[in-house]
Amino acid sequence: MPLHQIILCTFLACTLLLLGVHRQLTRESREISQRLEKISARTSRQRIKKHPGHEDPPVRWRQALAHLAPIFARFSISQRLEDQLTKADIPLRGEEFLIQVLLAGFCGFFLIFLLTMQPALALASGIAGLFVPFLLLKIARQKRLSKLNNQIGDALVIMANSLRSGFSFLQAMEMVRRELPDPISKEFGRTFQEINLGSQVEDALINMTERVQSEDLDLVVTAVLIQRQVGGNLAEVLDNIAETIRERVRIKGQIRSITAQGRISGLVISLLPVGLAGMMLVVNPEYIMILFNSKAGISMLAGAVVSEIVGILAIRKIVDIEV
Repeated sequence: MPLHQIILCTFLACTLLLLGVHRQLTRESREISQRLEKISARTSRQRIKKHPGHEDPPVRWRQALAHLAPIFARFSISQRLEDQLTKADIPLRGEEFLIQVLLAGFCGFFLIFLLTMQPALALASGIAGLFVPFLLLKIARQKRLSKLNNQIGDALVIMANSLRSGFSFLQAMEMVRRELPDPISKEFGRTFQEINLGSQVEDALINMTERVQSEDLDLVVTAVLIQRQVGGNLAEVLDNIAETIRERVRIKGQIRSITAQGRISGLVISLLPVGLAGMMLVVNPEYIMILFNSKAGISMLAGAVVSEIVGILAIRKIVDIEV
């Protein structure tokens, strides 16, 4: 192992050891101080605020990012990122997320450069670190959207039964907000608050569809808007839409089961070269560094990356079946 790696590992090990010993030695004093702070607090809100174990970690992160956020708030990409964060239900502003993206890229570059002392490999890791937050954001948005789509059928059944019981449309929305969990409860709650604050029902429903970007929810809102203009039995309309949405969810589940092998194949094909390169970099770095130090190796890497992208896109096109 090179000398700089030994020094880095030794420094990290000593730092973690000292932190562990200090935490163990001061455990009793911390517990006593926490109990005294809880007893001395006048209200339950002050107790929660003073007690370190109940402090909200995202608040501390946002306070640390607040100093740099105004610099990035001027860019137009901050507003677009904020829209995506809202759709994924991530409590961050666009400029705060952009700062975290830059930090991820810098950390990826710095750590890999310390471990390998290879600028090209560190630069590639830094670029990859820039894309990781966007990938996680997309995964969070798709996960939330899938969960919301699975709840729309139950929400329509609750609304239809509420309308048959004599409730108004707004009371039916309030029933969905109270009975169902997030994320559909939060979205209906936001819409209900907009209406209470003076917005038109049609405008609030359109805002919800733009915020969620769900085809099933678009179908529901379109039916409700048409019914409010031409009249009709809204409960029966919601029942028919709920049946259609449940069938779509069932068919999507069957398609997902049938195409599972193809999706796993795409995942293996995309991760196998990266994993093999990482293993070779650890086991025998001189052997694999030829690819990065010669023109022929760089050309082969470029061809491999292009082939990987083409293969992934082809597999995704095959297994992506619209319903």
